[in-house]
Amino acid sequence: MFWSRVLFSRNSCNSNYEKKGIFPTFGPDNGDLHAGSLGFTDARLLLFPVKSVQGVFAWITCPFVLERFRNDLKLAKKGEPSVLNNLDNIEYTVPSSSGLIVKDNRIILEEYLFKITPDENCTKLCQWLAENILPDNAEYKFWRGKMTKDVVVLSNTDFRDFVTLSTEVIARTKIDSKTGTVDKNVGGLWYEEYLPSDSILYALVLATPIFSKDTGMFSNEGRVMTFFEKGLPRVIQIGGNATLGKGLVHTKILKDSGNGGKNNGRQ
Repeated sequence: MFWSRVLFSRNSCNSNYEKKGIFPTFGPDNGDLHAGSLGFTDARLLLFPVKSVQGVFAWITCPFVLERFRNDLKLAKKGEPSVLNNLDNIEYTVPSSSGLIVKDNRIILEEYLFKITPDENCTKLCQWLAENILPDNAEYKFWRGKMTKDVVVLSNTDFRDFVTLSTEVIARTKIDSKTGTVDKNVGGLWYEEYLPSDSILYALVLATPIFSKDTGMFSNEGRVMTFFEKGLPRVIQIGGNATLGKGLVHTKILKDSGNGGKNNGRQ
């Protein structure tokens, strides 16, 4: 939560701004007064990129991931898109206009061959994802187009295997600046694992009423969510190794499709 507070604090150094925005959202400097209203769930993987013989790469997902995404949307009171209601026969499907097919409804992901079926439900799902998951400005036009045709719904098992075996694993060593050799205090070699670029994740942002030991509970979640929406940068850095260029994330807030496109002020 510390990085979030610092990030939003950069927008202004005005004390009134802090009292009306930063303090209710993340908590005051004196943490004994009350806790912050804003909370985050873990980010969950929705679409995972893998190499493809056609189309450079494909995004893969599976029925389990889509079902969990649907349930999380219901939990967040963001409406339940009709395209997520029919997931019964969606395994091994691609959009009707898929650019991944090599021949005879077959695609090659990494070194694996899959027989798939162009499907209208998958087409509608990918169109909804492109319209709602990616930013709607001109610079994302190509990526929205790719998402409408280059998503593959695999089985839960195949998805698990790709996510387990196709992450980015980097071997690193620390060099002693004085000797130019491996730093003996740290050790010779370690490994770091990263999600590949173009992974699509989502998380719930939750705002709750604030409880103060002096004044009791008072509701402020609507203003907190408005503050969060206005202050969230388009690009943020999450996690460690920022100096290596890791953890850069493009952000988008999914609006409530069932309430005129407005956030309900709670999730």
